[in-house]
Amino acid sequence: MLDKAIWKSLIWVLTALLGKRLYVLKPFSLEKRCPLTENSLKLLREQLLLSKAELARKAGVSPMTIDRIENGEKCRMETKRKIILALGYSLEDKDKIFADL
Repeated sequence: MLDKAIWKSLIWVLTALLGKRLYVLKPFSLEKRCPLTENSLKLLREQLLLSKAELARKAGVSPMTIDRIENGEKCRMETKRKIILALGYSLEDKDKIFADL
């Protein structure tokens, strides 16, 4: 396994050669949580390559609602249920997304 400095150098070289910004998916753990928001919604959404608008559409809520939740604001239990199901998880997996349930 390559260490972090080598990965950064490799990405920098490839970026210079291709003339484009490279995006690399990093290994993902559901145990990661943003310390300020107490939920993993943003991490999961980005790992699934979903925009806020796409997730909002799937869940039947507004993109502003998704933004608020990702920034740590509270929401109703029904909204959490919709988001969990829209991400493709079962309700038993709620603790992987929301810490306060």
